[in-house]
Amino acid sequence: MALDPKFVGRAYGPFTYEIGREKLREFSLILGGSVPSAGTFGEPPAQVSPLLYSQEAAQAGPYGDVIAFPSFAVVFAIRPFSAAIADPELGVDRVRLVHGEQELEFLGVMRPGDVLTTTGEITELYRKAGMDFLVVTTETRNAKGEPVVRGVWTAVIRPG
Repeated sequence: MALDPKFVGRAYGPFTYEIGREKLREFSLILGGSVPSAGTFGEPPAQVSPLLYSQEAAQAGPYGDVIAFPSFAVVFAIRPFSAAIADPELGVDRVRLVHGEQELEFLGVMRPGDVLTTTGEITELYRKAGMDFLVVTTETRNAKGEPVVRGVWTAVIRPG
């Protein structure tokens, strides 16, 4: 069943997320193959900047505190996309859904304690090669109202 283009412009959110210092540290450890939730701690890979996990190193650095690894933004910025594919009115067959692509534009530094608000809307619904494409564009702002991350998320729904 083709997705109805009448849903272009449908908004999702706001979704709020507060960045925690320990979450940032765990994310850096995961990049090194550790599984913090399972108690297997290790060291981040040598190529990962200590500004991303070491409070001591970060305090001496240009930002004064630990900052988020750019891809950490997926943790909170994907929520409007997830809400869209779960929206019962759209009727997305999630069994046939595959992740098409995502684009993230980083507009600001993400720090522990930042309270971020993400909103999104369906910006495209189209059919190509017998498949439906759902595109959701998101924007995340900090508590000052400054843009931090913009995202474009694409889902492909394969034919039945």
